Amino acid sequence: MTPVTVFAGRKVALFGLGGSGLATARALKAGGAEVAAWDDNEKSREKAAAEGIAVVDLASADWSGFAAFVLSPGVPLTHPEPHWTVGKANAAGVAIIGDVELFFLERAKIAPASPVVCITGTNGKSTTTALIAHVLKQAGRDVQMGGNIGTAVLALEPPAANRIHVIECSSYQIDLAPSLAPTVGIQMNLTPDHLDRHGSLENYAGIKERLVSAADIAVVGVDDEPSKQMARRRAAGGRPLVKISGEQPLDEGVFAGVTANQGRLDTRIVEVKDGKPRVVANLAGIGSLRGSHNAQNAAAAFAACSALGLSAGEIEAGFKTYPGLAHRMEELGRIGRVVFINDSKATNADSTEKALTSFRDIFWILGGKAKEGGIESLRRYFPNIARAYLIGAASDLFAATFDDDGRVAYERSVTLDKAVADATRDALTKSGEGEIAVLLSPACASFDQFPNFEVRGEAFRKLVMALPGFEPFGTAGKPAAPKG
Repeated sequence: MTPVTVFAGRKVALFGLGGSGLATARALKAGGAEVAAWDDNEKSREKAAAEGIAVVDLASADWSGFAAFVLSPGVPLTHPEPHWTVGKANAAGVAIIGDVELFFLERAKIAPASPVVCITGTNGKSTTTALIAHVLKQAGRDVQMGGNIGTAVLALEPPAANRIHVIECSSYQIDLAPSLAPTVGIQMNLTPDHLDRHGSLENYAGIKERLVSAADIAVVGVDDEPSKQMARRRAAGGRPLVKISGEQPLDEGVFAGVTANQGRLDTRIVEVKDGKPRVVANLAGIGSLRGSHNAQNAAAAFAACSALGLSAGEIEAGFKTYPGLAHRMEELGRIGRVVFINDSKATNADSTEKALTSFRDIFWILGGKAKEGGIESLRRYFPNIARAYLIGAASDLFAATFDDDGRVAYERSVTLDKAVADATRDALTKSGEGEIAVLLSPACASFDQFPNFEVRGEAFRKLVMALPGFEPFGTAGKPAAPKG
């Protein structure tokens, strides 16, 4: 835990008692603040009260006595309309902040020079966060990882001169952190997302840009126009900038997925300094970093770890042992030349696109509760599909897309267990050579048949692990060592 001492002896209001909210309340209390916490959910209030956290109805509280108001990042600050507590705080002139802001305020007080890496972006930020933390740990550094991934930021150990914090930041968290000032700030990419919470793409992009604007060293992806504009503005200010790409060669920066002199897909990571390129790592054979999207993730991780003093050899060694994240292009294992991929986290077409570009012979399990647009944007990748297996509520919609296109054979498996059996049967009997993928990448929310994508992914894992002849992978997509 990081005790928040900056509000010691003062009253702080807090709304939202989920995982991060409880961690924040504990940290404030441990630091000597008087916390007045509230949540609309009665069970959440009861859980907080059982821990000795003062539960106060903020609707009737005297806001004039609060030094600050900590709002859960999941609660609307501005759009589609401010939460009622926001109105109360604004009327009383009370600053509205979040847990990441409390972390940086405490860091400024106790260890202002402690290294902090913050990662944001529409896609890839969780993988990049986990990859950076893994590489640093493998190199022997004291690392704390959290934020929007896994552990709430205030549940991590406190900032210290020899400790590196690696923090994933959502746009919601950045919006509540005016003192955000990372050592290395990473902006991966930007596509329209969460516009209901930010009102427009311009607002969304502006919030993301705050992170890299405040960083000592900015690492910015240049594979999309909004992020490219961020890099240009950073460069115009003359402050340290490392451009990254997973799609194109760069005249300065770190790129992967393309070689400067051949212009083709590659597995090498190239760093260009003062116009001089050098290969600094190779992702070949690292199953957990397969695909152009992971090439950009690896480029970002290389730039960040290099900025923190690691050598190219140390970084590449960390890449080779990276196990990947559960449910994100997770390579579970294989039967012969058939590899089984758990990409349950792909809850929309944009996420599934990454998987469909990573393989050339795919037995694709998809479906669930469809998002707007369905899989129309994925038509260009249909030649990579050997056969599709439809599950859940989106089956009719996706069948109509396949029928209209005419290039993808499919069957209605309805349920995940049937789809795994059907896909495995067909994949194992396919003639030819080369790798075949049985891929769960639903392009849908899970809510028709599963409570969340994690449960869906775990169900897939159990079904695959039970297949006759299945051999699980060990670290970084390599066969596990024999037992016994």
